[in-house]
Order: sequence, then structure tokens, then C-alpha cells
Amino acid sequence: MKNELKIVGIQADLVWENPAKNIAFFTEKINALNSDIDLVVLPEMFTSGFTMNPENVAEKIDGFSVSWMQKTASEKQIAICGSLVIIEDNKFYNRFVFVCPSGEIETYNKRHSFTLAGEDKVYTSGSEKLIIEYNGWKICPLICYDLRFPVWVRNTENYDLLLFMANWPVTRIKAWDTLLKARAIENMCYVIGVNRTGKDANNYEYSGNSLIIDYLGEEICSLAENEVGIVPATILKDKQEKVREKLGFLNDKDSFNIV
Repeated sequence: MKNELKIVGIQADLVWENPAKNIAFFTEKINALNSDIDLVVLPEMFTSGFTMNPENVAEKIDGFSVSWMQKTASEKQIAICGSLVIIEDNKFYNRFVFVCPSGEIETYNKRHSFTLAGEDKVYTSGSEKLIIEYNGWKICPLICYDLRFPVWVRNTENYDLLLFMANWPVTRIKAWDTLLKARAIENMCYVIGVNRTGKDANNYEYSGNSLIIDYLGEEICSLAENEVGIVPATILKDKQEKVREKLGFLNDKDSFNIV
């Protein structure tokens, strides 16, 4: 078990529906990182941008992009994760993929489809929450619109870190900042939110605002608006556990079932 977890989010101006160019960009950024990183977090649909044309970019789980993730994770001895468009049994998924240094894969299908953009008409929603155990940390990955649903996010599994990857537009960026901090505070956990920048083919603008937050809602690291680059932090499990034990807020959480 590691007390320290060194994480990096990569904020990118994604090239529309062009996996090769996007992966080339992320390869360059990852190659420039220090050698002691534990976990790299990429944005939502990091190979394509938030497209409602899945047939243009969809891959099988053993396709080019996930194979690149496995190769990179193995060579760099890091975990790497992000969401991309996956086709399985003739259905399209906005699927989070977490790849360990060993090449082992864990996946989560986005639970809350963004109906405002018609995501529910194109992609199949998931129904299972995922808790990843990595280097002694319990990690809960979620995707973009999931951020607005605190019941789904609620820390009933005693996880240590929330991951959010997004294509969150600039018009609602205050909600992004506010909700990330709210999820950190109410669940007493570290949170990293990785968003994209630039403009997509639908003329939606994105300002990034990726950030890492501690278990009390304080920013550890953030990126300036519209900046392409990385958001890094070293997070400490023992500090989080001491505050949880001292305050005891999670002991008083409500019990519920999700249907």
C-alpha cells in the first residue's frame, strides 16, 4: 500500500473525431512526465471529443486506443485512464477504461446520459458503480454528467479518490467548479476533475478548468482557463484518514438503495 499517490490530469484541446492525432498528443505529454507518476487521468472521450456520431470513432475494447493505453502503462509503469467510445454487442458505450501497469483493465459505463445533447439516444447507459483498488487506494471513476447526481456518487464504499473526466462547456463552468468541490466535501475524499479545452465541431466551447481538490474542498492544483497542459498533485492517504476519523462525518451518512 502506498500512502502517497502521484496523479496527473492532462487537459487537451481534443481534435474532433481523430483518435490518431489525440493519442499522438497524449503520448507526447506522457513521455514528458517525471518517471515517478502513479496515475494519469485523461478527459472524457479523449480520442474524439464528445461526439454523437459513435460509428465514426467506435472501437472494440481490444482496439487501437486501449492497446495504446496498455502499451503506455506497461512501458511507463503507470496507471492510465479516461473514457472513449466502445462498441460491444452492437451497442455504443461512453466507457471509462482504467489500465494498470500490468495491462489489466477495469471499466465503467457512464451511468447518466446527457439527455440535453441526446446522449441517451445514442449510447447505452451503465448500471454498475466501479471501485478500483490500486496501490492500496480505493478509486471511484465517474464521467461528466454523473457529477450532478450526488446519490450515485455517495461514498458508501469508503473510497479514497473520485475521478471525474469531462467535456464540460464553458457556459456552465461555474457548476463544474462548485460541484467538484461539493462532491469532495460531502464524501470526504480527494477529487480530480479533468476537462477539455477548445471548440468542438458543434461550436461548443470548453475552457478546461481542470483541478485537484482535497477532502475538505480545498484546491490543491488547478489550470488556468483555456490552458493546455497538466494538473499534478501528490495526495496523502494518512492525512485524509486522520481528518475522517477526527470529524466522523461519513459515519452519519444515510442508508439507501439505488434502483
